[in-house]
Amino acid sequence: VQLQASGGGLVQPGGSLRLSCTASERVWVINDLGWYRQAPGKQRELVATITSGGSTTYTDSVKGRFTISTDNAQSLVDLQMNNLKLEDTAIYYCNADLVFYNGVRSRLWGQGTLVTVSS
Repeated sequence: VQLQASGGGLVQPGGSLRLSCTASERVWVINDLGWYRQAPGKQRELVATITSGGSTTYTDSVKGRFTISTDNAQSLVDLQMNNLKLEDTAIYYCNADLVFYNGVRSRLWGQGTLVTVSS
């Protein structure tokens, strides 16, 4: 079972991107979901989370600019990123706590998608 993150790319400061995370197999239960990022030379950090009940949290640096959501039928979780800044440049990873139809519960990481903000 794999998670696939997509939607990254090169964007100018002030631009927008939408990241999506999908699973390679059907999911029975979705617990919490999250997006993390790792900038060059830095540790991976939590960007945003959303619980099965819809409660969200954001790291301070993205509040008001990023939105995590699960309302896309084509994906497990999305991250809408607006007003991107140079410091948002990083590899973005999705993370999901899932239960599959075989009853197995797993916390999985996506392979990462690169977001580059540059003028």
